Amino acid sequence: MQTTTNGKKINLTNFSFWQNWLFYSSLLFAAFSIVSVFYRNNLVFLSYDKMIAKVLFQSTQFPVDAELYRTFIYGPLLGTLACCYILLAFIAWYPFKEKKQWARNAIIIAFSVWLVIDSSVCLYFKAYPQIYIINAFSFIVKALPILFTWKEFNSIRIVYKIRKE
Repeated sequence: MQTTTNGKKINLTNFSFWQNWLFYSSLLFAAFSIVSVFYRNNLVFLSYDKMIAKVLFQSTQFPVDAELYRTFIYGPLLGTLACCYILLAFIAWYPFKEKKQWARNAIIIAFSVWLVIDSSVCLYFKAYPQIYIINAFSFIVKALPILFTWKEFNSIRIVYKIRKE
């Protein structure tokens, strides 16, 4: 149990709280991705570009020859991120809310595949800040609802098995 600034109590094991967390954080990540396609000169991307330029080119900025590619690649990348997070929002709003086990498992599998691939490539290129800033943050934001709602999905299966027998 945790108390907010307005004195209301939040039950950290409350399914509805975590389902909403998953839904709204997904919409927020999708919106940020969409906005960033058109406005990449934001604080996050300026810092990210500097970090990647340092790792890949040992410079604070991308070389002129790589600038066109950098400008292009964020479109498909951020569009794909927006797509994934919109899909996750739909999963969170409907089947996850209905405690469908496949919805929880789909989130776990999809984000695990992304995390392993992304982090492996980052390890190979020694882009460690990508791992401990972006990947870790995204993992935590999505893992918390899964962890705190885990028993809700298992209890549904147990009740179903009992009724089936």
